[in-house]
Amino acid sequence: MTKGRIKRLQSEARAQEMQFKVAALTVCALCDRPIPPALRDAHHLIPKSRGGVMTVYVHRACHKQIHALFTETELAKNYPSPQALREHPEMARFINWIKDKPSEFNPPTKRSRLR
Repeated sequence: MTKGRIKRLQSEARAQEMQFKVAALTVCALCDRPIPPALRDAHHLIPKSRGGVMTVYVHRACHKQIHALFTETELAKNYPSPQALREHPEMARFINWIKDKPSEFNPPTKRSRLR
């Protein structure tokens, strides 16, 4: 009876360890850096207000930059994928700047003058 309980506890511990490893290995869809769990945001590729359901994980800094640059309408019409976002000149400049920073780096974000 004790043996079954111990095996169950061991399998639960292994499952939690695997979840932690998966969480630790999550990579940003934009800048390709590992994302610490505390700075991981789910970004709707097409905003929920426009009927979007698909999400990707991005750094909080990348997520803030996306929403500082684009309106929900622009995201829905022109940038429905991480590749499309990466190709925008201002996002490409931001990604090029942040890609060498540590994963825990979370800079302040300025709203675009165009918005």
